[in-house]
Amino acid sequence: MDQTGHDTTPPARAEAPQGLLTAPPPQKLIGAAPGLSTAAPSHRRHWLRWVVIILAILAVGWLIWRVWPRKAATPVVAAVPVGVAKIANGNMRVVLTGLGTVTPMATVTVQTQISGQLMSVGFKEGQIVKKGDFLAQVDPRPYQVALEQAQGMLAHDTGLLNQAKSDLARYIILNRQDSIAKQEVTDQEYLVQQDQGTVLDDQGSVDSAKLNLTYCHIVSPVTGRVGLRLVDPGNYVQAASSTGLVVVTQLQPISVIFVLPEDDIPELAAQMQNNANLAVTAYDRSDDSEIASGTLTTLDNTVDTTTGTVKLRASFPNTNLALFPNEFVNARLLLKTIDNVPEVTVRAVQDGAPGTFVYLVKPDNTVAVQVITTGITDGDNMQVLSGLKAGDVVVTDGTDLLRDGAKVKITPEAGNQPVTVNNGPGAPPGEQPQNATPVSGSAPSSTSSQ
Repeated sequence: MDQTGHDTTPPARAEAPQGLLTAPPPQKLIGAAPGLSTAAPSHRRHWLRWVVIILAILAVGWLIWRVWPRKAATPVVAAVPVGVAKIANGNMRVVLTGLGTVTPMATVTVQTQISGQLMSVGFKEGQIVKKGDFLAQVDPRPYQVALEQAQGMLAHDTGLLNQAKSDLARYIILNRQDSIAKQEVTDQEYLVQQDQGTVLDDQGSVDSAKLNLTYCHIVSPVTGRVGLRLVDPGNYVQAASSTGLVVVTQLQPISVIFVLPEDDIPELAAQMQNNANLAVTAYDRSDDSEIASGTLTTLDNTVDTTTGTVKLRASFPNTNLALFPNEFVNARLLLKTIDNVPEVTVRAVQDGAPGTFVYLVKPDNTVAVQVITTGITDGDNMQVLSGLKAGDVVVTDGTDLLRDGAKVKITPEAGNQPVTVNNGPGAPPGEQPQNATPVSGSAPSSTSSQ
């Protein structure tokens, strides 16, 4: 209290509101100073109440606006640019493909047939030689001496034979005159036969010596390419050696031995009976580039039970020496040709839930899923057994963005002109042809010439 007896204790502050819409009644001021009124705090609390109510209404309205379902706008479907191809009838080739190995018709390891010192060689490594060309020379002198000895023995025994024949003629005359016994004539006849045998044996020795001299001069047995030299001049070579002097490989003609599954044998055998010259084409290891063309020569007589395949041999002229011995190639055997059948490019064929299908382009530039049945494949084309006919247009590029009934815009490709032309007013600006019908109420569009 002050000196006048008044209470100087400050009035208690009003408590904060306990809720958003209601507040506790204000405490009564005790000993308020003269001139102060209680209407001001009450007016402030009333104003705060309305602010909270308005904020709550705005929050509820924003929430309703966010979650209230709105009508979706109709999307504008743009035409998908695609490439197309037209179905046409063509000739489909039935081709059997198998992995093969280039095999020479003849691979000869040239060996010496006699023993002796190798005097010289008459070839260069990798050289193309013809049959009968000189390859190597073995020292012929020992065999020349043996020939002379055999010829001398033949001359000696030939003289004895002639003498025996002369005596036999004389004995026959004396026997007619009863001057000698019959036994002497018979013995002389046997002696002549013995001398004849000796002369034949000597003649064989002479021929053997001549043959050995021929063997000293070694020639190529086939026409082909010689490989690396296996024996150098100066070495003593023997007929029993398995090393050989050089290997000659025949390259023209050359063959390819390839394999096919045994399931192809019946039709293949039937075609071989009707056509003896089935064409075979050899491709490189990656099966991209053609190397040579030839004909089927023969079919093996047994099936390999471990692999279930049969071997075939094809012959190639190999005039450009493109086929190299023991090279791996892919052989394509043309079995037959089916004429005038519908064919579709493999780029248009899709596999999915419906099965094998294509996107068929309709006249209104929409596509439909068309299920088809395919047959054989020839390169980039497949035979169509059912589902398409000649003249149908199918999508080849841009299928990833398509669905049944989608709108498409055909774009020209290199070598593939568009089958249909959008000559209406809906074509994009700059792509409308000159004969396009303008939209009503709009100015006709003009095309710029390149």
